[in-house]
Formats: sequence, structure tokens, C-alpha cells
Amino acid sequence: MRKILICLLSLGFSTLYAQEKVETITVKNDQGVSEEIELPQGMLSTTDSLYLDWISKNYITPINCESGNTNPLISDSIYIDRLQRIPAIIEMPYNDIIKKFIDQYTTRLRETVAFMLSANNLYMPIFEEALEAYNLPLELKYLPVIESALNPNAVSRQGATGLWQFMLRTGKIYGLEVNSLIDERRDPIKSTYAAARYLKDLYDIYHDWNLVLAAYNCGPGNINKAIRRAGGATDFWSIYNFLPKETRGYVPAFVAANYIMTYYCEHNIRPMAMQMPEGTDTIHINRNLNFNQIADVCKIDIEQLRALNPEFRKDIIPGNQKTYALRLPNNMVSCFLEHEDSIYNYKPQVYQNRRSTVKVTTPKTAEVYHKIKNGETLGGIAAKYGVSINQIRRLNGIKGSNIRAGKTIRIR
Repeated sequence: MRKILICLLSLGFSTLYAQEKVETITVKNDQGVSEEIELPQGMLSTTDSLYLDWISKNYITPINCESGNTNPLISDSIYIDRLQRIPAIIEMPYNDIIKKFIDQYTTRLRETVAFMLSANNLYMPIFEEALEAYNLPLELKYLPVIESALNPNAVSRQGATGLWQFMLRTGKIYGLEVNSLIDERRDPIKSTYAAARYLKDLYDIYHDWNLVLAAYNCGPGNINKAIRRAGGATDFWSIYNFLPKETRGYVPAFVAANYIMTYYCEHNIRPMAMQMPEGTDTIHINRNLNFNQIADVCKIDIEQLRALNPEFRKDIIPGNQKTYALRLPNNMVSCFLEHEDSIYNYKPQVYQNRRSTVKVTTPKTAEVYHKIKNGETLGGIAAKYGVSINQIRRLNGIKGSNIRAGKTIRIR
């Protein structure tokens, strides 16, 4: 895998370039000079689509904060103390840039934070299990907060997709299937384990988690270039000014995400009530199946099926290719198992109408006749109509070449 990454570096390929140059914030550096930093994908207003979609489907219910909607004024010393209290391997420092990103979460993005806190019930156990399996810092579970705002259907302008915002090429390197029917970059479990492997590979290169985060955003090639321009410095804050603008805010945004997901109560933010099923289980599907067949037979909302199985792009599980996992609410698993044959056989002419063979229908041609005139021969008549002599003989039962004037014969 290291050879693959080195090959990508030589191509200057940014493996997970997930930013959209849409919104910026203004910060001041140590010299007091103002600069614009672009917001990561997960902090853009366009990524609230899943939040709005879930509200429209009554999966979540907005809740007014118990202590009000105002954000309390907090001193720098308290911010510093709180960040240092987060049990993390990755350092959680504080400066004016990080404060700007915390301010985004505690003011403009308060509802988004409340939504993501409710979505935690679905995704955080998956993230923690994968990170633990690869012995990675558990605080990385908040990386999708800044990548996608916990939206498995998020797609950046560059085509990065899913909770972890994998580009197509990188996703395939890490074993994620993408075709017209399946996009495993949207699969919360498979994409999370792929992201864990990628993060581990990056750490084997840099041995510094801040550089790993930056490389995850803009690609190892840009990080190596920034290190060279900084005279070989390997500290994120030392190479900060040599990084792409969209990457300068990435580590600060990650620190801010860890802060707000830990101290949301102190900012009067409360999780929204979620109606999505907390308990789910998977069923292995090895035959072609359409979501509509499951929804109609088991009386389950098809939108909920889509929310639980975002990797299936067209509501179709191509089980005849290989076995796929279908995620269902716990209370629907027994229904599927009890009515499995009925589900597969439900309206196959509508939902399983993909043909394996077809016949080409040859249209019938109109019959053509000719009345023989004096002096005409079979050869002359055949040439006139562009057919063979044998065809005329066969259609009219003529054995020789003798024909009689005044008789009508069939040409086609």
C-alpha cells in the first residue's frame, strides 16, 4: 500500500481533495495580517441537505435548547482548559484560528450541530469500532463532521462522496465498489473501514497526526511540497502558510469539531430527537431485489430503507453478482425472513424485468405481385425487382424457366 501512495505522490494526485471553494472566514495570523480561509465541506450550508431531508420525513424533531439559544461568552482560558481536558492522542491546541471555527459551530451552525449529535446514534459506534480495530485515535471519529456533516450522500464539487468523502480513485484503491448500481463510498461501514486503513497508511508515512489530517484533505503530494518549502519542517503550524488555502483551516476545523461535539451542552446546544431506528441488523442478499418489493410486502417506508442503505444508488440490490448486506430495523428483520419468498416474487414483471435474452423480430414485408407481359423472362423480372430467380420459382412453384404472358406471379 505504501508503494501505491508513493506512486500517487509522484503523480501529484490529491487523493481525497474534498473541498468546495464556496465560503470563507477571515482570520488574523501572529503578525495581525488578515487572511481568508475556506471552510471544509462539512461546514458549508449546502451540506445541511440530510438534516433538512430528515426533518421533512419526521426522522428528527428540532428541540429548543433547554437553556435558550444564546451562545455564552467564554474566555480564552476556558477554551484552552476544555481542549486540554479532551482525552485525545491528537493534540488539541488553541489559537485565534481555532476559535474562529468554534465560533462557526456555536453560532451559524448550531442547528447542524444539534442534528449531528442526533446522528451520532447511528454512526459513532461504527466509527469507533473501525478506529479501534486499526488502533487509531478515537478522536478521528469526528473527521466526518468536517468532511460531510455526517451525511452519507454528501458529494463535493470534485466528486468526493460519502461520510468520509472518498474520491473515486482512492475509494477503489481501498476496495470500495463503485458502479451504476452500487457506491460503497456511501456505505457507512465499508467506507469507515476503508478510511481507517487510509489514515493508518498516511500515519506510516508522516508519524504526525496533524500532517495526516492535512494529507487526508489535500493529498500527500501537497503536504510534501509544503514541507520542502518550509525547509523540511514537519509541524502543521510551521508549514501552515505553505499549504493550500482550503487545507489551512482543516486541522483547526477538526479541533473545533472535537470541541463542539464534547462541550455542546456548555453552549446551550441539545441533540435533536431522532425517530430513525437505533437498533438495526443486516440480512445477506444473494438474489436481485428491489427496495419496492421489501417496502410493499413488509409495509416499511422506502425512504427509511434508503436512509439505512445509502450505498444502493437505484433502489436495486444486484444480488446475482455477489452477496450484499441489507440493513433493516430490528422489528423488520423477522418480517423479511418470514416472507422472503413472497418478497422476491412480488411483482417480478415490474421490479425484475431486466431481460437476459431477447429475440429480434423481423417485420413482415408486403406481398408484391407482377403480371407477366409478352417477351418477359424470369431473369428480367427478377432483375427489375431486385430478387433472385430462385425466389420467384419457389414462391410460385415454377420448376423451369417457361412463363406465360398474362399470368400473375408473386415476387415477394
